[in-house]
Amino acid sequence: MMLLLMKYALCVHLIYSDIVQRSREELKAIREPNPGLKPTLAIIQVLCIVICPDFVSTQIGLNVMQICLPHQCREEEVIEEILRLNADSRVHGIFLHLPQSFLSKSVCNAIKPQKDVDGVSDLNVGRVVLGDQRDGFASPVAGAVLEMLARHGVYLFMAVLLGLEGPLKATLQFLLQNNGMMVQTHQWSSKHFVMPNHSSYCLYVFFSIYLLFVAAVVICQHVVRSSRRWIQEQQYQPWRLRPLKLQSLSPVPSDIEISRAQTPKPISQLAQEIGLLPEELEAYGNTKAKVHLSLLNRLQHQPNGKYVLVAGITPTPLGEGKSTVTIGLVQALSAHLKLNSFACLRQPSQGPTFGVKGGAAGGGYAQVIPMEEFNLHLTGDIHAITAANNLVAAAIDARILHEATQSDRALYSRLVPSVNGVRCFSPIQMARLQHLGINKSDPSGLTPEEVRAFVRLDLDPEKVTWQRVVDTNDRFLRKITVGQTQFDIAVASEIMAILALTDGLADMRARLGLMVVGSSRNGQSITADDLGVTGALAVLMKDAIKPTLMQTLEGTPVFVHAGPFANIAHGNSSVLADKLALKLVGEEGYVVTEAGFGADIGMEKFFNIKCRTSGLRPDVVVLVATVRALKMHGGGPNVTAGVPLPKEYINENLQLVADGCSNLKKQIQIAHLFGVSVVVALNVFKTDTQAEIDMVCRIAEASGASAAVQCHHWSRGGRGSVELAHAVKKVASQKNHFQFLYNLQVRPEKIRTIAQKVYGADDIELSPEAQAKIDHYNQQGFGALPICMAKTHLSLSHMPEKKGVPTGFILPIRDIRASIGAGFIYPLVGTMSTMPGLPTRPCFYDIDLDPVTEEIKGLF
Repeated sequence: MMLLLMKYALCVHLIYSDIVQRSREELKAIREPNPGLKPTLAIIQVLCIVICPDFVSTQIGLNVMQICLPHQCREEEVIEEILRLNADSRVHGIFLHLPQSFLSKSVCNAIKPQKDVDGVSDLNVGRVVLGDQRDGFASPVAGAVLEMLARHGVYLFMAVLLGLEGPLKATLQFLLQNNGMMVQTHQWSSKHFVMPNHSSYCLYVFFSIYLLFVAAVVICQHVVRSSRRWIQEQQYQPWRLRPLKLQSLSPVPSDIEISRAQTPKPISQLAQEIGLLPEELEAYGNTKAKVHLSLLNRLQHQPNGKYVLVAGITPTPLGEGKSTVTIGLVQALSAHLKLNSFACLRQPSQGPTFGVKGGAAGGGYAQVIPMEEFNLHLTGDIHAITAANNLVAAAIDARILHEATQSDRALYSRLVPSVNGVRCFSPIQMARLQHLGINKSDPSGLTPEEVRAFVRLDLDPEKVTWQRVVDTNDRFLRKITVGQTQFDIAVASEIMAILALTDGLADMRARLGLMVVGSSRNGQSITADDLGVTGALAVLMKDAIKPTLMQTLEGTPVFVHAGPFANIAHGNSSVLADKLALKLVGEEGYVVTEAGFGADIGMEKFFNIKCRTSGLRPDVVVLVATVRALKMHGGGPNVTAGVPLPKEYINENLQLVADGCSNLKKQIQIAHLFGVSVVVALNVFKTDTQAEIDMVCRIAEASGASAAVQCHHWSRGGRGSVELAHAVKKVASQKNHFQFLYNLQVRPEKIRTIAQKVYGADDIELSPEAQAKIDHYNQQGFGALPICMAKTHLSLSHMPEKKGVPTGFILPIRDIRASIGAGFIYPLVGTMSTMPGLPTRPCFYDIDLDPVTEEIKGLF
């Protein structure tokens, strides 16, 4: 008997040592390329005692986290602890060392299957039943039994399982069956129990201990394999995109009808297809979701894809279709050429949606769906910006009031109150003290002079530069007399610009704190940090910083994020959206991002502002043109939205087209100033003739475009932009020589450089107010910031009626403002306003809601 026990003991030792050694080697191989990885086993238990998995894990090299729960804890508390561990990326395995009464179905199934190293969840048991354990774990006890049989060379034709219940019973039964055995199970009760003889009892105890130790080492082996799977998940995943079929009709229905005729994929499915992890997604309904910025860390070593910018010629009031071209291009790349591609678009403002333009989701068979959700509220980012902006305005007014009506000591008592008998500075107040050069942390230690410096911002009401915003075109808010308050449209807020240019939460918070809201009476800049409002702004913006994932009509991915106007702000979607997309598409993929209005505005700001901030460099520019816009630039009559087009735009007129191509040629030249190649995309309308189309493409290529192609995405979807996709692919693969237009240190000449080289002006004319602002900003140390021109988008000049390529004009600069947090200076050109007005007949006349079906009507 002793020899038999020794034989079995040696065998157990060999099994135990073998699994430990294999686990060590596997863990070493995992850690070599990932030295920061620390695989962790979390043990939830009632008694805080060392148990077998804890003991074994130290031999393998795992971390162990023991969570001790009270004896009287409720099931909800156990589940809450499990959910917390599920969400903790540092934990790779969860083991429940709990009494049987705690191990309910709800508790066992609360564990993520990939962390369920004890194999107790229904999903893991089901995988055993199906014979597929690639993504799950079987019970370690069952694994120990099979290991014993295999090591002893035992082959059983039939096995009888006594006294087993729950997951272990099912797992062992099917594992044995999958190994070719016939298995019977029987209930067990104490009345059937016969005390074994001494030898049998010793073997019984021995095998119980054996199972305990081998099961423990198998649990630890599962943790190692779980960490390996986690590492594999963190790596870049090839796309498995399933495009949606598109059945285009002729004549083309309305945009809203096309949108509603397509059934979008669940956003979770799209996310999975493009390699996003479930924890990186924050769903807003079934068709849109925020994407967490942790993706940038996960894919930080993944090479970027190709970077494509869509710009346009000087637009007409009808728009030239840059968004439509952007969507059609990515549909062609992904759904038809089978290349990974991502569109990055701005979120539309409520101003244009209810004003003149209507929807901004693209159009025809090249649009983002659902278009109602895209155009209305989306995930609330612009509302968050409005709330944050107006909180700053309220803080300014409140501070001016309180400083005017209270003594230094009263202000100090209220700003640094005693709470439960203790007074202390908040972190942002400590930052203000340091800014003032006061190195004290005890509120009682400040001198009267230091108290006065601390509590008095001394904002000059005449020098407050911060304005309230609203996301509606409202010309009567441009200047109201009560309180001398002015309003901008929300998308012109500096906070919107910061959202579009930031690269993360810490950077956004720092930028928000740097925003200059005005000047003190002695000329010092007053910032949001000085007001003490920065932390609150960051809280309001914490969700808005995440890009929103949506999809095109053909089921390809789109990021919608930020929405600064291009004629007021810098007019580009967010740096973060572009960076996330460039990682997701992979090295051979394409990110197509759109710049607002004409190339002279949106593209120039994309290069000089956005590219400086992001460090990204474009591979190609797609320049959008239309025959009807070129005819207007060639001298055709004015057009008005909603009014029938004059005959010049319906009938063939080659002379107007040829004359108007001067604007197209100029915009190509502007792109070449930055050393970037151009592909001209002619957005074709049904009124265009083939002779007109051929003329535009011929002139474009003669003017330096690398390619010029006609596009039919509006009527055909991605299929109508395949030629454009091929051209973009070819040109993007060629080396370009990107350069900035101006040196940031050449302070007075930056505005003049843009005016002369981009707009074609002879010179600039600074108003006395503008010149004073330049001197003031230079004195405050802001002279080395890039320039963001606020200019009409309807002309290369400051005069909207001047089409084509105006010459011989002086560009008037009437005022200059500073967005220090965003990181640019913006001159106001001519009569440019930062608050648009509504037309005589706004789009809202046609927008309504069916109270029964809740269907939106009249939205584009």
